Amino acid sequence: MPFHYARHSAHKVHRYDTLEGITGSTDVSKETWLFACPHDDDIAIGAGLWMKAACDAGVNVHLLAATDGRMGYCSPEEKDTIVETRTAELYESCRILGLDDPAKVHLLGFPDCDLGRYLGRRPAAEGEPQIGGYTGLQNAFVNRLRAIRPDRLFMPSPMDYHPDHQQVYNEMQISIFHANGTIWPELGEPTAVPEVYEMAIYCDFPEPPDLQLRCDDATFQHKLDAVAAYQSQKQITLLVDKVREAGAYEYLREVNFKFYSSTAYNHLFED
Repeated sequence: MPFHYARHSAHKVHRYDTLEGITGSTDVSKETWLFACPHDDDIAIGAGLWMKAACDAGVNVHLLAATDGRMGYCSPEEKDTIVETRTAELYESCRILGLDDPAKVHLLGFPDCDLGRYLGRRPAAEGEPQIGGYTGLQNAFVNRLRAIRPDRLFMPSPMDYHPDHQQVYNEMQISIFHANGTIWPELGEPTAVPEVYEMAIYCDFPEPPDLQLRCDDATFQHKLDAVAAYQSQKQITLLVDKVREAGAYEYLREVNFKFYSSTAYNHLFED
């Protein structure tokens, strides 16, 4: 088998050879997974092997990229075409990892490096990304969560250095709450709360990860090729070398996402 999985808990390591084993699912091919990221290349870097494993197992995989990549140009000549270039690179990277349906690649089109102006939800001004006359990350995330209805959701860690990563994580968390309720009905029908996982892109996890994936060299090459697909990013060779040096491993941290209840603390005050 090309993939092997491990779960670390209570100072023990449990090993599995299937996604069903590591996730506790009865059949992952009946599930929908959403990989959500600020930038087009984040998933290939942080969870490309998890995405490849999901696609190979028949999971209904979707990818969501919040920004348009406009700040990723590396020469003045590229400035006017970088958005289109990076979009094409994203589709190619996804194809390499097994996601070959463009309809399952969701491009929200928010300005790269400028997500601070799009926190929350507000009426859209002319030229802004909008759904139903409104703009904002929460507006777009709630709409996509209700449309895709993921069983599992994967995002970059909130500790990542890039502000776009932190903002996407925070806005997605509150959007899960909104998507579960009846607020903003024009954005779709309420959906169940997914299982949530964090991946690391630029820095360590805030707490040690729970899940490990490792794979054979041939499968690992798919990740290297998926990262290398972003040829417009001139530093990509150094990044590919770094990924190769780290080896055929990826990690996830499970997020205990639940809504507050005071009952969680009653035992602290019992006699």
